Amino acid sequence: MNILFFLTPKSEVACISEEFTLRQTIEKMEYHRYTAVPILDRRGHYIGTLTEGDLLREIKQKYDLNLHEAEDINILQVPRRWTNDAININCDIEDLVQVALRQNFVPVVDDDNVFIGIITRKAIIQYAFDHGNLSK
Repeated sequence: MNILFFLTPKSEVACISEEFTLRQTIEKMEYHRYTAVPILDRRGHYIGTLTEGDLLREIKQKYDLNLHEAEDINILQVPRRWTNDAININCDIEDLVQVALRQNFVPVVDDDNVFIGIITRKAIIQYAFDHGNLSK
């Protein structure tokens, strides 16, 4: 099975740019109600994934922060606790499942490491359930 069957395309994913500030990131995550978002560089390459926990730890440890001050903090200054691995568009379903066991969503990149979308763990589980692989 081709992993693209599970793909949520980049156009439907809320991402943040490496140039975003802490404030912009918080506002985007709040607006979309996401707890984690992919970070992309100017050319669309996947850099990593930022979580709410990463933001909270950084604010707690380093800043007596108000929202106005958050405009001056580049998002790449926020350390990420976990490394969310991306998979290549050509990987097989077994590799996808192995990565999805550790992450709520899996970023998908092309051969040039350009981000093309995500595959959620929910989509994989839903497919398995719908096709009788998880039913009684």
